[in-house]
Amino acid sequence: MTRKTKFTPEEALAYHYEPTPGKIEVIASTPMATQRDLSLAYSPGVAIPVEAIARDPGLAYDYTTKGNMVAVISNGTAILGMGNLGALASKPVMEGKAVLFKRFADVNAIDIELDTEDADEIIKAVSLMGPSFGGINLEDIKAPECFIIEQRLKEIMDIPVFHDDQHGTAVICAAGLINALELTGKKIEECRIVLNGAGAAGIACLELLKSMGALHDNCIMCDTKGVIWQGRTEGMNQWKSAHAANTPHRTLEEAMVGADVFLGVSAKGAVTPEMVASMADNPVIFAMANPDPEITPEEAHAVRADAIVATGRSDYPNQVNNVLGFPYLFRGALDIHARAINDEMKIACARALAELAREDVPDEVAMAYGRKLSFGRDYIIPTPFDPRLIYRIPPAVAKAGMDTGVARRPIIDMDSYTLNLKSRMDPTASIQQSLYARARQAQSRMIFAEGDDERVLRAAVSYQRSGLGKALVVGIEEDVRQRLDAAGLGDAVRELQIVNAGNSRHLDAYKTFLYKRLQRKGVDQRDVHRMATRDRHIFAALMLAHGHGDGLITGATRKSALVMDMINHVFDARAQDGAVGVSVLLHKGRIVLIADTLVHEWPNENDLADIATKAAGVARSIGLDPRVAFVSFSTFGYPVSERAEKMHRAPEVLDARHVDFEYEGEMTVDVALNPAAAAHYPFSRLSGPANVLVVPARHSASISVKLMQEMAGATVIGPILTGVSKPIQICSTGATVNDILNMAVMAAGRIG
Repeated sequence: MTRKTKFTPEEALAYHYEPTPGKIEVIASTPMATQRDLSLAYSPGVAIPVEAIARDPGLAYDYTTKGNMVAVISNGTAILGMGNLGALASKPVMEGKAVLFKRFADVNAIDIELDTEDADEIIKAVSLMGPSFGGINLEDIKAPECFIIEQRLKEIMDIPVFHDDQHGTAVICAAGLINALELTGKKIEECRIVLNGAGAAGIACLELLKSMGALHDNCIMCDTKGVIWQGRTEGMNQWKSAHAANTPHRTLEEAMVGADVFLGVSAKGAVTPEMVASMADNPVIFAMANPDPEITPEEAHAVRADAIVATGRSDYPNQVNNVLGFPYLFRGALDIHARAINDEMKIACARALAELAREDVPDEVAMAYGRKLSFGRDYIIPTPFDPRLIYRIPPAVAKAGMDTGVARRPIIDMDSYTLNLKSRMDPTASIQQSLYARARQAQSRMIFAEGDDERVLRAAVSYQRSGLGKALVVGIEEDVRQRLDAAGLGDAVRELQIVNAGNSRHLDAYKTFLYKRLQRKGVDQRDVHRMATRDRHIFAALMLAHGHGDGLITGATRKSALVMDMINHVFDARAQDGAVGVSVLLHKGRIVLIADTLVHEWPNENDLADIATKAAGVARSIGLDPRVAFVSFSTFGYPVSERAEKMHRAPEVLDARHVDFEYEGEMTVDVALNPAAAAHYPFSRLSGPANVLVVPARHSASISVKLMQEMAGATVIGPILTGVSKPIQICSTGATVNDILNMAVMAAGRIG
């Protein structure tokens, strides 16, 4: 099996360079707009919490970020699978780790790279930083120093210290093994376990499994020199010696005979089909070496159809991925102000993950992987994008911490805590994930009309290499090739389907179709020929109309009004045809749709009702329960204004239509979005803040969207064109590569 997602070095560098260098930033969580704000945030107001913390250090969790801040620390001596490349080279990895903390568990994390290989210096440096953080995540530090550093820091610090390379892998491995043994009817106390790879991860795996009931002499650890047996002296250290077994076996091959479980954290090809064939019935094989496993699932299943196989890769079932563990372990530990993350908390995490995998899988998760997921031999571990992880795993961890006495502040109401966890996650992330999942499932042939633009070409390549579908690019092959070469994507020309309007075999059919539509609008056959062969927007629209693609992306090089004119030569996409443009704003965890941002210049009350209905449909298609507000400068008739009158009447039109979504108006934007302002109008039919704003005219829509984008830094997707017979999405001329890709995803998922 090959990976669907591919990228070039140039793409990876661009990702880390744009829009700003790196992957993280610091954003103030309190206002700093007035002199009073300054006085409260700093001198003299800051003296009050300072004195409070001096009297009671525990209050640091209340008045500072300590309770939700983790330090991600490395010296770069064991970066991924690349080895010792130094502290500075490890920074992209540590920034990535910080991003994962935030994305999956809403834990703030700061990366710290220490330029030393001296364990004592690292211990001193990290210990001195203790007051700043609620937890320490050690990363990519080579063995045996990682053992020394972690153990010593655990002894001298009163906050959780966790080496993810060790314990993160161990926790996920344990979770998968719990379910694998459940499926095979075996007990951990009776299993013979063989582990290959006596580094940090391997040792941690065995330690955790033994704490869960695995017997010492049933666990055989191997390294490059063979079995670690009692009495061996070559290549030994105290950590290996602790796991030396009383066994006659001396090689991995010998140890594998009759083994129930194989755990691999070693190297590609370390396990042969013959070794797998020699294992016990229903063998469990966790081949976790990255990027290539000790043995592939195909190779293992070729000799043992009864094997359960897991790897560290996302393109195989049963991925052992640390992101399933460390964010949620720290989330639970931080929320009880834990002094440590102990074995009981790690086991609780593993058991909670195992239990979650046995439950029905949400549809959006299954869509992301393009197949039905249900508990069984190919699904023993939850997937990283399961939205339930955030509110299922931390409570289990927190409870274990409270039960074992490491909690400074126990959680009293676990139900409220669970609800709080659900609300922590940025809804925009899950919605975007759902949209990409839908697109990936659809596998649409996407037409990119502007093949002479580098942004469009890069987006087309990303669309194809992300496994979203087939990218069709309108352009001249040699020109496309040169532009791809210039962008560092020369190899992609073989992957894309380049369509030249000048020599298309469908050109005659396209022209016949176009002439029939336009012959009574002052257009002759010569005009039609020029349109079809020279205007890429029209040609691309003709491709879509004839089923030679499933969706169309255009607009990156020409203004939207002009592009809409071109589209209307082929499709009925005018206001009177029912077309509507809806822009999606993503900002600070909120999602708000604004309509109409593309088609209607000055809608009347009936048009506004149509716009509301179409926008509500778009909201539903992206996973929102629509709450529509007709917004103006007046609220429920005051002040009286002719300009606001249509906004007042539009809800009455919807009343008559008996629509199945919430709506209200007219109202000012603050009443629509701010619960405190809305509370003054208890008769409002909206059950919560509006998520769809219908505005009086296209110019007000454009101003609103651009203002949010430029002043507030909101992410804008769209406008999404809805009400057209085929999926067509029009980008703005200032669109980035990611913006264009997002629009392609919208078209592929038939949003609107």
